[in-house]
Formats: sequence, structure tokens, C-alpha cells
Amino acid sequence: MTDTAWIDAALTSARPQAVGALLRYFRNLDTAEEAFQNACLRALKSWPQNGPPRDPAAWLIMVGRNVAIDDIRRTSKQQALPEDEAISDLDDAEEQLAERLDGSHYRDDILRLLFICCHPDLPATQQIALALRIVSGLTVKQIARAFLVSEAAMEQRITRAKARVADADVPFETPGAVERSERLVSVAAMIYLIFNEGYSASGDTAEIRSPLCEEAIRLARLLLRLFQSEPEIMGLTALLLLQHARAAARFDADGAVILLDDQDRSLWNKSLIAEGLALIDKAMRHRRSGPYQVQAAIAALHARAEKPEDTDWTQIDLLYGALEIMQPSPVVTLNRAVAVSKVKGPEAALDMIEPLAQRLSNYFHYFGVRGAFLMQLGRNDEARIAFDRAIALANTSAEAAHIRMHLDRLQRDSQPRGKKAGK
Repeated sequence: MTDTAWIDAALTSARPQAVGALLRYFRNLDTAEEAFQNACLRALKSWPQNGPPRDPAAWLIMVGRNVAIDDIRRTSKQQALPEDEAISDLDDAEEQLAERLDGSHYRDDILRLLFICCHPDLPATQQIALALRIVSGLTVKQIARAFLVSEAAMEQRITRAKARVADADVPFETPGAVERSERLVSVAAMIYLIFNEGYSASGDTAEIRSPLCEEAIRLARLLLRLFQSEPEIMGLTALLLLQHARAAARFDADGAVILLDDQDRSLWNKSLIAEGLALIDKAMRHRRSGPYQVQAAIAALHARAEKPEDTDWTQIDLLYGALEIMQPSPVVTLNRAVAVSKVKGPEAALDMIEPLAQRLSNYFHYFGVRGAFLMQLGRNDEARIAFDRAIALANTSAEAAHIRMHLDRLQRDSQPRGKKAGK
């Protein structure tokens, strides 16, 4: 075999399980990661000639563990080998390969790896960076590029995260049922944060950062395989799929933002939409709703509308109302106000967001939405003030350009008829 694409796919797929198992053996992130990388190098030499092993993950675990133990022997000439409890589960490697890894080991190893990346001592930025490096296998250069920081800065961020994990003396035993339930929430939140890092990219960085969306979806699918009957994980996966399905229609050729109502829906990815709709329908049959399911249900209503005017805004308003109860937040209320403006008009929507002014005084979207409502009501001077504030708070050039478009429209509307600009 000369085509190595299948090797890359196999290594990527096996990585979480293999690194998780090696972490269980050696109880050290750096050792586990280095052992996996060495096993990958062996695979690149061996697999093209010998073909794929029966179980790539088991092969990588066996080879990675053996190479790491050899390295320990070579570098510890002046020291005794670690005690058995420091290098755990030292069964016969050939026997381990023959028996392969059962479902419980697969589940526990990956969960342990995800849980460590989501350790509560780590800030969210370090959780994301560590997960992308350890679980996903992205290079430091790739992660730095996606986060728009220098490679040195990202290397330092990941190093600090590993040091915090080591200092926290994280237990490596199989997590119990209660801990699994508690930490699952953190894992899901981390995956959602990874997705948002990619989804929030502006037009000029969307191509660079969109792989984060794809990686978040891959991790969500992985988590769903571990918790196949958990409706909130179904909801999370569905939400990411339905949001990412619109990627090709979100920006124009110049990188400017295209609002949902103005998007070319023929560009939406139908296969991702179908997968997302099937998942949210399945999740809702469990009758155990949660925030991810509600957000996915909102995205599903947008996805099911062939034209903007077909959107069921009344149902979206009700769903946002439910989300406000589950996760009270001024941002949720701001989003709900958009649905209210469609159902009851801009005046009612404006009344809804006025109490949010102080809490969202530095939030770009608040002033953008407020300006849009004021413009719909013909209160153009107030709208112009809101839009000016939005531009001052814009996070990206695409956001600023979108608001300038509204200001240009106000400028045109304020000119006497028949008078051309600049005359």
C-alpha cells in the first residue's frame, strides 16, 4: 500500500483511546503523549508494508507502552525502575493485544483523558488548548494559528496546563458513576467552547478557525458513542451539526457577515442537517430536556424552514423562554428578543431588552440588536447612537463592517429624495 491517507485516519481515530490507556499505565501526560507519538512513527514504517493491524488502538498501545518502558530503562541507568504501582497494569503485552480492549476499558480510558483536560483547576482557555493537543492531536502550531496567538505563547499555555494537572495530583482510577455525571457536564461545556472558538470567527479568519468546529463535532460524536442514551449529549451533537451546516452561507465573498434571513439556504449542508435533526428528535423522545437540547431544537426550527418566512418564530420564542428558566442569562433574553420582534414587533422586543442595558453595556451584540429595533421603529437618531457604540465594541472587522452597513442605510434614508450623496 502506498496511499497513507488510511494511516492518518486510523491514527486520528485511535488517538483518544490509545493516549487514554497509556496515561493509565504511566500516569503522566507527557510520557503518554510521547509514547503515542513513538508508536505512530513505528506505525508509519510498519503498516504500509504489513497492512493495518486487527485493532489499531491496541497495536499502538502495545507498541507505545513497550517503547516507553525501554526509554525508562535507558534513561534510568542510575535509578531502579519505577515500582509496579507507578507503572500500572503491566500485564503481558501480547496477551493484551490478543484479548483486545473491552468496551469498559475503552470508555474509561477516554473518559479519564477528557476529565483530566477538563480539570476544574484549569481556566477554560487552558482546558481547550490541552484537549486539542492531547485528545485531538493538533500540533501546537495549528492550535496557535486557530487562536491567533504565537506558537511560543500557545506552547506556554499548554505547558502551564500540564503543570497544573501534575500539581493537582489528579487520580487516575476509573471514575465512579457520580463523578462521571458531574464531570460529563464539564466535558460537554469544553467541547462547546471549542466549537464556539471556531464558529465565532470572522470572515477573514473563518477558514483558519473552522477546523475547530469540525474537531468539536468529532469529539461530540466520540462522547455520544460513550453515552449513547444520554439525551443532552445527543442535543449537544445535534446543536453543533445544525450550526456548522450553515458555514458555507455565513459570509460573502468579501468576508462580510450574512444574517440568517439573508443566507442562501441552498448552501446549507443537508447531510449535517439530516444527522442533526435525527439526533434532536431522538433526544426529545427521552423527555429529559436540557439546555443543549433546547438550543438544538431552536436550530432545528431554523433548519427546517425552507424560506425565512417559514420560520416558526412563536415556537422559537417559547423555546427561548424555557432556556431562560434553565439558564437565566441576559444573552439568552437578548436572543429571545429577536424572536419576540418577529412575533410581537420591535416595540415589544425593545421593551424586553431595555432592562439588560447595564449588564450588557460592553456587549457588541446588545447594541447591534438595539440599533436594529430602533431603526425598524423609525427612531433613526437613537439607532445611529446604538450602532456607533456597537462598532466601538466590535470584536472583528466583519462585525464592524456589518454595523457600518446599517449606518450607511440610515445615512441614505436621511437624505432628501433626489439628492445624491456627496452633492
